[in-house]
Amino acid sequence: MRIPPKIGAEGIEKIARWGAEVGLDSLDVPQLTPEIRSACEKAGLEIGTVDVAGVAQLFSLDEQRRANAVDNLKQQMAEISALGGRVLFMCLVPEDHTLPREESLAIWKDTFPEIVKYAEQKDLYIAIEGWPGPAPYYSTIGCTPETLRAMFEAIPSKHFGMTYDPSHLVRLGIDHIRVLTEFGERVNHCHGKDTEILSDELYECGVIQSTFPEKYLFSEGSWRYTIPGHGEVDWGKVAVRLEQMDYKGPVSIELEDHRYWGSLQAEQQGIVKAAEHLKLYFK
Repeated sequence: MRIPPKIGAEGIEKIARWGAEVGLDSLDVPQLTPEIRSACEKAGLEIGTVDVAGVAQLFSLDEQRRANAVDNLKQQMAEISALGGRVLFMCLVPEDHTLPREESLAIWKDTFPEIVKYAEQKDLYIAIEGWPGPAPYYSTIGCTPETLRAMFEAIPSKHFGMTYDPSHLVRLGIDHIRVLTEFGERVNHCHGKDTEILSDELYECGVIQSTFPEKYLFSEGSWRYTIPGHGEVDWGKVAVRLEQMDYKGPVSIELEDHRYWGSLQAEQQGIVKAAEHLKLYFK
């Protein structure tokens, strides 16, 4: 699982022990330290992904700020590799959310070849997240097939790949199975999260963000994120496609669901229910 806030407040020892007790086998962690690695090892859990900091600065219009961000990222990568981490989680959202995606992509083509080459040297795998970014600009690159295709053609290395999260694809109206068919070989990580399309709200505000406050957490009006099994994702087909692509990594539960939020008990219930559903399809 990707650690939600109330569970995260329990501390890594309790998190890892509880995760193992309910049948999880890996944790995505916000950073990798000797303490976190030790707690996971004691509980018999693998490290899934490790978050990296300072990604937004990689898209700065200031060349020196950008260079400093590359150096900072490489230092993090060296430390993560030394502690046995293998998959890096990042979302390519620029610090200036108004920056057009085409401009961000041009900057990315200058900065990322060096980063990916370093990842190859350290045997690390980058898994970019398909969250489109905050409204109203949705400035993330790598959240749609058109940008993924351009990026994977520019950097063919398997060390640069994606976090397959079908929940974002569903809310964007993108065929989540077709994405696996085209880009499945570049999946370096997978999130277990779903999206429900809210038909009444879709009539009210269409596909743009609602004018008035949303009815649900983790929503922009016409959709809401859910645990697997409560949305539109066909997990049986996802499982088959990932197996065909010989994906061996975890399906990490990312809990963002109105019904399972706000307390430790609610988060724990959401994680358990999500795991129960995913185990119907994944070996």
